[in-house]
Amino acid sequence: MKAFYLKYFYSQLQFPERLRFIAHLYCMNPTKHHVPNYKIHSLLVSSRQTRNSKPETVFIFVSMTIFSKIIAGEIPGYKIAENEKFFAFLDIFPLREGHVLVVPKTETDKLFDLPDEYLSEMLLFAKPIAHAIEKAFDCNRCGISVVGLEVPHAHIHLIPINSANDLNFMQAKPQASADSLKKVQEKILAKL
Repeated sequence: MKAFYLKYFYSQLQFPERLRFIAHLYCMNPTKHHVPNYKIHSLLVSSRQTRNSKPETVFIFVSMTIFSKIIAGEIPGYKIAENEKFFAFLDIFPLREGHVLVVPKTETDKLFDLPDEYLSEMLLFAKPIAHAIEKAFDCNRCGISVVGLEVPHAHIHLIPINSANDLNFMQAKPQASADSLKKVQEKILAKL
């Protein structure tokens, strides 16, 4: 029944309003409508026809961040944990061995633009991962950092640290080998 009302409402909108409606429904508020952005590559938005023209089809192409491609399985990643809202995987350019990224499945550029429920649930999702990192590696604690300048997809860093300098993102971050990442993944998963 809801689908009928949405379809009727959509059919009553003029072309520019249809674009805004679709953008809101699919891109601006995916949590409310349970439509993750990373699964939408292209979307038929509207067909409109004037008296003297053929129907015009308009597509919106939603580009995916590298994190969304990892979540979707389009590029390889070293998954640590996943639920319906979040995904955790190893950073391939780690500051320290055991560096994990926790990302929401919805593409939101800035962490504090996420809905309040996501912010609290993200930390609850990250908590057992942080404990597993502390058990798997020789560290004083698991540090947490939010930077978000390299990838326009909100995320937090979980890093095993012994000093504040271990969270210094200005230091060199060499790419880890596939073998070392697999070993780190196994160590963390064994402690989860």
